[in-house]
Amino acid sequence: MEIELSKEDRALAITSLERYFKEHFAEHFEQRLGNIQAGALLNFFLEEVGPCVYNQAVADVQDRLQLRVSEVDIECHADSFGYWQRRAPKPPNKR
Repeated sequence: MEIELSKEDRALAITSLERYFKEHFAEHFEQRLGNIQAGALLNFFLEEVGPCVYNQAVADVQDRLQLRVSEVDIECHADSFGYWQRRAPKPPNKR
C-alpha cells in the first residue's frame, strides 16, 4: 500500500525536514537542504520506512479490535430464563 500525505501534511513535513537539517547538520555541510531535496528525502522515507510504521499500526489496531471482540460477550450478555427468578417472593426481613 502506497502511503500518501495530504498537500498540507506534505508541506509541513518538508518544512520540518528543512528545519531539522538546518538545526542539526548545517554546521557539517556547506549546502542547505532545499525544498526539492527535502521533498525527495520525504519520498524516500515514505517509501522505505513508511510501510514498517503502517504495518505496525495495522497490527496494533488488530490487537485492540481482537481484544474488544473477545469482550463483546461480557458487555452484551443477557441471562436466560430469569423471568421466574425475578418474580420469586422475597424472604421476609428477620430482626
